[in-house]
Amino acid sequence: MKNEPTQSRREFVKKTSLIAGTLAAFPFVSNAKNVNTSVDDSIKVALVGCGGRGTGAAMQAMLSKQNVKLVAMADAFRDRLDDCYKALMSDDLSDWSGTSGNIKDKIAVPEENKFVGFDGYKKAIALADVVILTTPPGFRPIHFEEAVNQGKQIFMEKPVATDPAGIKRVLDAAVIARQKKLNVVVGLQRHYQNSYRELYKKYKEGLIGEIVSAQAWWNNEGVWMNPRKYNQTEMEYQMRNWYYFNWLCGDHIVEQHIHNIDVINWFKGGYPVKAQGMGGREVRKGKDYGEIFDHHYVEFQYADGSILNSQCRHIKGTMSKVDEFMMGTKGNIYCGSGNITDRKGKVLYQFDRTKENNPYQTEHDELFAAIAKKEYKFDDTENGAKSTMTAILGRLATYTGQVVEFDKALNSGMSIMPTKFDFNALPSILPNADGNYPVAVPGTTNYFS
Repeated sequence: MKNEPTQSRREFVKKTSLIAGTLAAFPFVSNAKNVNTSVDDSIKVALVGCGGRGTGAAMQAMLSKQNVKLVAMADAFRDRLDDCYKALMSDDLSDWSGTSGNIKDKIAVPEENKFVGFDGYKKAIALADVVILTTPPGFRPIHFEEAVNQGKQIFMEKPVATDPAGIKRVLDAAVIARQKKLNVVVGLQRHYQNSYRELYKKYKEGLIGEIVSAQAWWNNEGVWMNPRKYNQTEMEYQMRNWYYFNWLCGDHIVEQHIHNIDVINWFKGGYPVKAQGMGGREVRKGKDYGEIFDHHYVEFQYADGSILNSQCRHIKGTMSKVDEFMMGTKGNIYCGSGNITDRKGKVLYQFDRTKENNPYQTEHDELFAAIAKKEYKFDDTENGAKSTMTAILGRLATYTGQVVEFDKALNSGMSIMPTKFDFNALPSILPNADGNYPVAVPGTTNYFS
């Protein structure tokens, strides 16, 4: 999608070798339907969700060093699918990937394998060995569940849901994926970035002691907005502006800030037990901006009493910062600068920036290398789900102004999804007579008694 952090997929150009590890073999037999005799011996890929992030992910999959073919595509909108296909068939991909040349020989998607509408994902998934799930995150639980049921290897973008009911659905499907030994990579790409991997290694070696507090930021100017068009149904309008509706996006604390929150969970080796915070709409006012806030500040508390102070903001003209910081009993980790200091500021470790990689590419390189070697290596689902739930917990805390417990929220059964997916159906949130959408009011909004 648009507006990834300052170090985006377009800005990483240095390639790196795969990281070795102890791998367990698993039975990998293609169960994709035959599409084209010329690609039957390849790893067949289906793309579900053809927006900017989907286009980038498909390119990265094709740029892996394996025998990979894109054989099917699905999206709710024909124009998004067509734009994606055109980009994939470009003569030069350097603007997208940092790599010159093209991937035309890896695109084998005939017209009959281009599926449009809410149900197209099922048909696309059936044609592939590996599926790439990059729709707006509200759809991720049902798409992930279908891919698992069909026995496919999976790359899915974060976040993996927008409500607690969706998280439960993903966690349940994860159990089946594990039983089937299906590789699942979640697009929390910092787990695949050399600098973060090295910082984590140093932390595990005890360089800063135990983490006692942390800070995380995603502050920037925000994202696109598409004006309402004449005769557009409410469902289509919200789908075209998915970022501004919680059932589709989860608010920007979930859709973007999850990256930074997840880093702290990763290093802590667990998830917060509760959260409280504040937020609101300072500049996102009126009917064009749906229901989401433009700023959140959350205090997450872990079981050991340590605190993550988390902030995210979408306001033009304000300080931009996308980063993470951890304070330990013996030292500090500065993720953005890739260094570790003692408590007095002396540098104990500095990551060599010449060894940085493109983590967006690496997550696909490593996934497809494992699949090609018939190895079961990746099981990212549970962490992806629980880090997503952490971000949802933050949203529930800022919307209500109350202390919200992780387990209580997760087990609440709370769902914000529509009951029917059709362009003429009504979404779960609707505008009033003036065209404005209901917005949470801290102190008044209450989800749990």
